[in-house]
Amino acid sequence: MSITRKRISPHILWATINRPEARNAIDFDVMDELEQLLNTLENDDEIRVFILSGTGEQSFVAGGDLKKFHTIQSKEKAMEMSRRMHDIFNRIERLSCWTIACINGAAYGGGIELMLAFDFRLSVPDAKFGFTQGRFYLVPGWGGLTRLVEKVGRAKALEWCGKAEVHSANSVLAHGLIEDIVMGKDLESEALEWAEKLTKNDRKFIQTLKQGASRLSSHRKESLEAEIEPFAELWEDAEHMQRVETFMSRKKS
Repeated sequence: MSITRKRISPHILWATINRPEARNAIDFDVMDELEQLLNTLENDDEIRVFILSGTGEQSFVAGGDLKKFHTIQSKEKAMEMSRRMHDIFNRIERLSCWTIACINGAAYGGGIELMLAFDFRLSVPDAKFGFTQGRFYLVPGWGGLTRLVEKVGRAKALEWCGKAEVHSANSVLAHGLIEDIVMGKDLESEALEWAEKLTKNDRKFIQTLKQGASRLSSHRKESLEAEIEPFAELWEDAEHMQRVETFMSRKKS
């Protein structure tokens, strides 16, 4: 299993992406299991808080698994993969429960795009954050650019994606990318303490509040969908393919 589940209480479900050999990167199996997990979350009316983390202390999610996704060679297949990830992230956003990304380690590329689909983000003090897609001649393709602009503003989003640098937890907290930094000594207990008051009201209340907060952006759906084709065009570009090949050859040596 690439994702493990733990029912903390009747109202809290904790899931963990468990691919330490790949720094918890997203591959096709993780996509399958996220879809299965969402089926549970959409239909279990007792769950009021859903928390997602990564296994170990190194990585939350290191983005998409380049080794697995490098089999995608065409624009059409890249768009297909992107649309599927958009659907997963949109389903996370629409859940009638609170969602918390518990950042236990580094979050890069698609890992940040994943955490941005959650209502809240908690981080350990030494976590690192990077929109590193630019290093591979890519732009965010899973809705991450739209959501990043929402969180930190246009100029900072363009700077972070353009420079493809890695930032500390304190730095991204100062810009509003994450909600809080916990001590990280007992991550599960600290995250549950932070989330405890969110369990007081049922899913009808949670859904009403979340839907109300979404009315502000009338063109948000179009903005998210508009990310798919430019991402796919760069994906099939020879420059992207070459940079991935170079990266993978370095890892082998």
